[in-house]
Amino acid sequence: MVSYLSFLLPFAPFFVTFLLFFLLVEQISYLRKKRNVPGPNIILPFLGNAISLITKPTSFWEVQADLAASLGFSVNYIIGRFIVFIRNTELSHLIFANVRPDAFLLVGHPFGKKLFGEHNMIYMFGQDHKDLRRQIAPNFTPRALSTYTALQQIIILQHLRSWEGLSSESPGKPISLRLLARDMNLETSQTVFVGRYLSREARGKFRDDYNLFNTGLMKLPFDLPGFAFRNARLAVERLVETLSDCATQSKKRMSEGDEPSCLIDFWMQETVREIAESQTAPPHSSDVEIGSYLFDFLFASQDASTSSLLWAVTLLDSHPDVLRRVREEVSRIWSPESDTLISAEQLREMKYTQAVAREVIRYRPPATLVPHIAMKDFPLTESYTIPKGTIVFPSVYESSFQGFTEADRFEPERFSEDRQEEVVFKRNYLAFGAGPHQCVGQRYALNHLVLFIAMFVTVLDFKRHRTEGCDEIMYCPTICPKDGCRVSLSRRCSRYPNLSLN
Repeated sequence: MVSYLSFLLPFAPFFVTFLLFFLLVEQISYLRKKRNVPGPNIILPFLGNAISLITKPTSFWEVQADLAASLGFSVNYIIGRFIVFIRNTELSHLIFANVRPDAFLLVGHPFGKKLFGEHNMIYMFGQDHKDLRRQIAPNFTPRALSTYTALQQIIILQHLRSWEGLSSESPGKPISLRLLARDMNLETSQTVFVGRYLSREARGKFRDDYNLFNTGLMKLPFDLPGFAFRNARLAVERLVETLSDCATQSKKRMSEGDEPSCLIDFWMQETVREIAESQTAPPHSSDVEIGSYLFDFLFASQDASTSSLLWAVTLLDSHPDVLRRVREEVSRIWSPESDTLISAEQLREMKYTQAVAREVIRYRPPATLVPHIAMKDFPLTESYTIPKGTIVFPSVYESSFQGFTEADRFEPERFSEDRQEEVVFKRNYLAFGAGPHQCVGQRYALNHLVLFIAMFVTVLDFKRHRTEGCDEIMYCPTICPKDGCRVSLSRRCSRYPNLSLN
């Protein structure tokens, strides 16, 4: 060992010199890309500001937004990658409108391609992307949405009953809704997306794997055994395999003439019809590809929906007049004692509750950032060009507080028929994205939030247990209240509806 160190000792100055040279080149490269744009002037080697991003994500993005106040964008450096944060709405639209091979690629996560795999809607563009969206369209017709709302309501009611039971077991001790809402949404997604094709045992494994995936999203991207990122990547592979098997089963049932009972059935019914007419399978319709796209739906809906449900409870608690109006509207239209579900027509009648849901999503957009990668140098403004390879973060959150009347206020009336701010300030309402990758399931997501709000406030009384900073934003990976929304619950209705899944 001593002789080995003696051999290396003469080379030590060269190693130190090389390391210092590398660090100097890295710093110069960053400053050349940064130019005069607001952002840190000195960066840590390789890691950049990754530590603050991982440990304090809320304050990290708040600082980026503050830095971007003057030009509409700012820069930083994370794990060897130069990043640009976009605050200005029009610049965000510029990014969304240029998803193509010679401009930007939507990545969903800074290291998403490695995490999500190759067959993923996030990375598609051009005609392939248009063709796939056309194939997906039957999943969100009024008939399909009506099927889903029935499933959604039954699962929501089952979980509300369970939540009340948990709260009554420890009177005076609040329960946190974050994990409970996440589990409810996961069961909803499983049932709506693949329904009968997922056994009870498979659902348990599915939940465990999705939790591993969720954990890995917020960790450093070290793809090594024992690291959370590696566990997340392997979990995604297992989830896609499970969903691919569901697609196989659904194709068989739909080819035998069964009626659709979940999203994959509506999708496969149309796919089977196309195959019968043309004698060839449409592009992107292999079971593995469909399993991957179903995982996209799961990722897009699961955590975003959980975020919106938590903020809905939080904001209704802090705005009692809004809560009162929602309860008055819902009680005129639907009663839990009726033993019936909310119909599509009744859902449309809940105008104010729908406005509340839209305002929840505007005021606290769940997916605050939509990362893209620059495929080539791209002129963002007349004076600044985004360098190739940069990860660009258009901020949906910042756009939500631009344009709208008194945007810092939670005010559902802005979405009334009289004011229609969703039309007047349409370009600032980016919670569902914009351009070719705008969310295809936004009607489904809004329905879910409206149904939850209507049932939650009608079936249960709730009291939020507030502590200092409880309403601050926490990333997990979408945003939610810092305390996880801690509440006490009690039954408000005389009895729960007598409804169950077939």
